[in-house]
Amino acid sequence: MKTAHDLVTAAKTRVREIAVSNADISLHEADVLVDVREADEYAAGHIAGAVLVPRGLLEFKFSSTPALQPRDLKIVLYCKTSGRAALSGAALHEMGYLNVRSIAGGIDGWIAAGKPVVKPEAPSFE
Repeated sequence: MKTAHDLVTAAKTRVREIAVSNADISLHEADVLVDVREADEYAAGHIAGAVLVPRGLLEFKFSSTPALQPRDLKIVLYCKTSGRAALSGAALHEMGYLNVRSIAGGIDGWIAAGKPVVKPEAPSFE
């Protein structure tokens, strides 16, 4: 029986990881940067320009959103440490997407490298 770790390891053989040190170039060239974490994680801080598509909704969102349907999109994914991004990338490859990458180490690696994160501002009712 395979474990989650086994699945992530297999997925990482299919999805090219980008080192945080090289991520700025890949993010600039990407058509879409996707945060596959959950909404509460995204709200706690995310990479500027990232769109939230939680792992559990990924295939449905990419299938139903016209802007995300071209199979030649340059997609960069990230999560907390890189496991969910690898699984997401493998799923997108299965769907026929050709240019899928993930950020090695996820947002934890991003933050550890001193890279900036943004947080949505809570609305003010004053």
